[in-house]
Amino acid sequence: MLKLYNTFGRRVEPFRTDKGKQAAIFTCGPSVYQRAHIGNFRTFLYEDILARYLIYSGYAVDRGMAVTDIEDKAVTEAEKRRTTVKELTDRNISQFIDEMKLLRMKIPDYMPRASECVDEAVWIIRQLLDKKIAYAHGGNIYFDPLRVRGFGKLFGLDMSQWPKKKRRFHKDTYPGIQWNYGDFILWHGCEISEKACWDTVLGEGRPSWNVQDPSMVMKHFDRTLSVFCGGIDNLYRHHDYSLAILESVRPYPMARFWLHGAHLHVDGQKMSKSTGNILYTDMLMKKGHTPQEIRLFLMYGHYREKLNYCGIAMKAVAEKLQDLRKRVAGIKRRAGTSRPAETRTSADLKRSFVSAMDNDMQVKEAFDGIKNMVDALDVKTLVPSHAAGIIRTLEGIDDVLQVIF
Repeated sequence: MLKLYNTFGRRVEPFRTDKGKQAAIFTCGPSVYQRAHIGNFRTFLYEDILARYLIYSGYAVDRGMAVTDIEDKAVTEAEKRRTTVKELTDRNISQFIDEMKLLRMKIPDYMPRASECVDEAVWIIRQLLDKKIAYAHGGNIYFDPLRVRGFGKLFGLDMSQWPKKKRRFHKDTYPGIQWNYGDFILWHGCEISEKACWDTVLGEGRPSWNVQDPSMVMKHFDRTLSVFCGGIDNLYRHHDYSLAILESVRPYPMARFWLHGAHLHVDGQKMSKSTGNILYTDMLMKKGHTPQEIRLFLMYGHYREKLNYCGIAMKAVAEKLQDLRKRVAGIKRRAGTSRPAETRTSADLKRSFVSAMDNDMQVKEAFDGIKNMVDALDVKTLVPSHAAGIIRTLEGIDDVLQVIF
């Protein structure tokens, strides 16, 4: 049985859903004011692996991914580039989807844009206003965490430290600050010069980043999510904000499981514009790496542990994959057109893969187990039907990994 580390509770738990073999997954997606880098794709890839492995395990998966196309950063970036927010984000969304396909990621069933869920955001905010959890001030609308019992329960926030004096935070994000101890913004009232605005019953404005995920979830999922995924950065503020917002207007939990992926560093440093070490998929391809090699490298470190990119580590993973693919090609030639037959090797391959993946998705252990067993085979002595059976098993496994064939 699959077991996952649930951030809510800080423990590994058997995976269960509210609807048997039907799983509903929602993942934080790209903020499309800029292009996604390989650190972003590391997060999206563990989410892809989760969805694929659930399908492999017999689940019907309904998956959504948020696309943040309205936020402070998008407005600022569009102004800097002298373009519209829509033109800027459309271009980046198109490139993002192309790179998802390049890295063999399964396109989610829903990829709602924040700009498509404004009505839902307005409805949520009106409910919060009616319940006195939100209030208007200075043309904006804010959420008061002190009005919500259990606020901060995902992170494990000590609310006794929360200041009683009223403080308001009017930006979507505050880089470098883990927690803003005060009221956070739900609705940005528009200035006269702003273009990314909607005329609503709340007045002219736009939904804040923190109300966008709840509005998307509400639009596409009418029940508790099986899993909500994101990067570890979102554990500070954003996911507790989203949880508090949605659970204040719906009478059931937002999600059963919360998963958070760790950072990718480059040569021991966090990626940033200031250090000039941001890496994109095409930059690694120009170094001679295939999309499958990039995919495997980004999955190879456990999703909850920091992964450090360096040329030596990337090369080592690439060489492992190249060797496995070469050996598998030899088995495929041996199989020819024979009908597949089940063998002990086929069963052992599947058992090893499932054992590793059921343990909180240990992709490295799963891949290395497959490679060790394939390395041990004497291909020349394989009966063709047995070789065909091994290939069929590996093809099933690769429906999840997407790197072998």
